Amino acid sequence: MTYDVVIIGAGAAGLMCAASAGYAGKRVLVLDHANKAGKKILMSGGGRCNFTNLGTTPQHFYSSNPYFCISALKRYRPEHFVELVERHGVEHIEKTPGQLFCATSAKEIVRTLLTECEWAGAEIALNTQITIVEQCGDAMQLSTSMGKIEAGVVVVATGGLSIPTMGATGFGYDIARQFGLEVLTTRPGLVPFTLSDTWKTRAAELSGLSVPISVSAGERRFVEPMLFTHRGLSGPAMLQISSVWQPGEYITIDLLPNEKVAESLREARQITPKRQLSTWLAERFPKRLAQALLEWYSEHDPARPLAQYANQTLDEWALRLNAWQLKPAGTEGWRTAEVTMGGVNTDAISSKTFEVNGMPQLRFIGEVLDVTGELGGYNFQWAWASGVACGQSC
Repeated sequence: MTYDVVIIGAGAAGLMCAASAGYAGKRVLVLDHANKAGKKILMSGGGRCNFTNLGTTPQHFYSSNPYFCISALKRYRPEHFVELVERHGVEHIEKTPGQLFCATSAKEIVRTLLTECEWAGAEIALNTQITIVEQCGDAMQLSTSMGKIEAGVVVVATGGLSIPTMGATGFGYDIARQFGLEVLTTRPGLVPFTLSDTWKTRAAELSGLSVPISVSAGERRFVEPMLFTHRGLSGPAMLQISSVWQPGEYITIDLLPNEKVAESLREARQITPKRQLSTWLAERFPKRLAQALLEWYSEHDPARPLAQYANQTLDEWALRLNAWQLKPAGTEGWRTAEVTMGGVNTDAISSKTFEVNGMPQLRFIGEVLDVTGELGGYNFQWAWASGVACGQSC
């Protein structure tokens, strides 16, 4: 069997690339070991798929080469994908500014991509094992459970290591190393934190409670909700900061990001000196959290009025609420991580065609590359943009 383009991986980037290459007049085959196309699309966004973000810019991505993603993102923008899904009748909603989700089900996105592949004449073969990928002169050859396949171009769109239950493997990295490419250290990204000992117990007691916070690590800061869990901390804020956090580091949590607690407590002491701290906390936090804060710092006397609090004590509470320093034990790892940080070093890849420098018959797109977006639809936009750029250039 001979094809112009063989794409390894029937995920977001692979299917987008297949349709683009097919429309460009190429004979295209998509191979995947999974039994279903777009598995990660189906489970993303709670089954509703946050398929793009209207505010996508290169600044929303992590990479050792922050300039690499610019070209593709400029050429295929969020409005292009919105136009595509609307042509296929996919209704969508904007949950938070810029974040677009399917109104009903992520199945609509997979349906759109598979329909595009069908219209473009791209073939898809699932439940297919690939054992060898090798260069044959100016072309490529694959040994698969379907037999030998000749390809003018092989596109690796295997994704990363996140959520292995969805079939994620390191096969794409193996191919990269086979052809002498560097694979930068990979680690889970957009992943909940685990806590240990006392803080794990405290978080578990508040499990299911969500509060708006800001969190920072290094030079990055995110203002998003935080969710207490049985194992530690999750929610958008923790997922975001997990992508920049390094093991052993502290994170700084501001439980009242819109309020300067030291000033507020001094003002309350002056205006309502008989008010108790418990009352002040209850006005700002859910009942369970307000009570927990008093229990965590148990030197507090519930009956003591604010008038009897010295400035030093109020400052201590300001630090606890505006700058809570916490060292996570770790993360929940690949099992629940939404993305993979690191990957194939983009220094050896063309940002316009995604071909390996000096070897145009081998290309890498999507999450397998060292390009990772923040939470909020950016990673899907990277999949669409890199898939289109590669597919059109094949």
